[in-house]
Amino acid sequence: MSRPFVLGLTGAIGMGKTQTAAGFLMFGVPVFDADKAVHMLLSPGGKASKDVAVMFPLAVVDGVIDRKKLGHIVFKSIEKLHSLEAILHPLVEDMQKKFIATHARRRTPAVVLDIPLLFETGADAKTDMVVCVYAPSFVQRPRVFARPGMDATRMAAIENNQFSGELKCKLADYVISTRAGRAESLRQVRELVKIINNSSANVWSPHWGHSY
Repeated sequence: MSRPFVLGLTGAIGMGKTQTAAGFLMFGVPVFDADKAVHMLLSPGGKASKDVAVMFPLAVVDGVIDRKKLGHIVFKSIEKLHSLEAILHPLVEDMQKKFIATHARRRTPAVVLDIPLLFETGADAKTDMVVCVYAPSFVQRPRVFARPGMDATRMAAIENNQFSGELKCKLADYVISTRAGRAESLRQVRELVKIINNSSANVWSPHWGHSY
């Protein structure tokens, strides 16, 4: 079993992180998407669905968790948000461990953990390097408001529960700018892939996935 280089990918809302993650996949680096993991956990039959439904009954519609309703509930209360995170975060971390262990067995040189709250949850401690995706506010805000159901109140609630894009960039080891468009972003991703595929991996240990 080899030790893959673990790259943490993060960025504030609307910075272009999804596009950047797609770029890593394009250049052959597997990506663990924390948001997709949460969607799986909350879907019917998902490991978190029953506990979340019991804790937030108003978010349940026809027996299924309505993520939009759930978001409205938790972003109005930091206590409720923390209660939701207490259910979800350990399950997401378990999925991350399985993801890395799988690629260690496959001798994959590097993997990406796409985690919006990477620094906020302390997950950066288990990465070899962190890259932050960034765009100035005049690029970011139109992207955010183009999303269905997004308004200034919801955006403010999201921003209040995560570090600013500027702070994330200061904490990161590497910054990818998405200001100039997809082609330039992909160029930056390609250069970073060359770096991580030829860098020593020091953080991941098989003990993280000792039960797999």
